[in-house]
Amino acid sequence: MLSNYGLIGLFLVATTLLALAIILIPVLLKLLKIIPSQPSKIKEDTYECGMETVGRSWVQFNFRYYFYALLLIALDVLVIFLYPWAVEARSLGVFGFAVVGVFIVISTIGYLYAWKKGVLEWK
Repeated sequence: MLSNYGLIGLFLVATTLLALAIILIPVLLKLLKIIPSQPSKIKEDTYECGMETVGRSWVQFNFRYYFYALLLIALDVLVIFLYPWAVEARSLGVFGFAVVGVFIVISTIGYLYAWKKGVLEWK
């Protein structure tokens, strides 16, 4: 059992070292002057499709898109949990059916609450 924790510890050490390497290698290469750094106005200019921007380039998105994205993620999670249940539905029996029923009821209550609050209305 201790060997399983040793593998987890080794994995954590390896991932930490990899994350540090990904952060420190570019910094080290810049300090050693291996990566050229010659800033200019042209290099710092905004580049979009090879054409200079006309007017303001800052575009604000409607915040309602985020609600739809969150609801899409919630639906995806619902499908991810329901698919394995549907595959093993016969072997789970009545208890498995009851647990998924509670899960669907809670999800439905959440969607009805969002609908009642007007989150799903496009304005």
